[in-house]
Amino acid sequence: MASTSYRPLGILLALALVMAATRIHHFGPLPDASWSLFFLAGCWLRGHARWVLPLLMVEAVLVDYLVITGQGVDFFSHYCMSGAYWFLIPSYAALWLGGSWLAKHQHGARLPTLGLAAAALLVSETACYTLSNGSFYWISANVPQRSFAGWMTNYADWYLPYLTTTSIYVAIGAVLHVVLSQLTRTLGQSQPRHLQH
Repeated sequence: MASTSYRPLGILLALALVMAATRIHHFGPLPDASWSLFFLAGCWLRGHARWVLPLLMVEAVLVDYLVITGQGVDFFSHYCMSGAYWFLIPSYAALWLGGSWLAKHQHGARLPTLGLAAAALLVSETACYTLSNGSFYWISANVPQRSFAGWMTNYADWYLPYLTTTSIYVAIGAVLHVVLSQLTRTLGQSQPRHLQH
């Protein structure tokens, strides 16, 4: 029983390590996994939103700060920094809510759960992307001439790459989840009855 109390902390640590490893090079050979991690955290750590969600958001900002200042650039004068940066809070929260909704409505590793997962990911990723992309386009000073048509073009240019990256990482997380769940179940059944709690 004591081991289950460490489970959320272990999951958070694993997610934080993956975020740190991939967010450092946003467009590097290993794409940023942050969006998928917020979705997976919502699914796996649903009951711990009060402390996990803020910690992951703080980590995301801290990594951004370290990367930007490490390039010798003032954090607030960087291309990506504007009032729109604050919109990452509801953007990431949308992903968390999608994962949390999935955790509440899924029924194990079955085909209907796969459909629910795809729908939850599509809706929450689209909400996240719309908030983050739209806020940057409409608020940032880096977009000199704004128009709805211009935003739609920009939106379409980046939507599928973000959706694809997020979906791949979530799929990897789902496979790992199923494998680890099966392994844990198998190991638990193989223990002598007097060792099981």
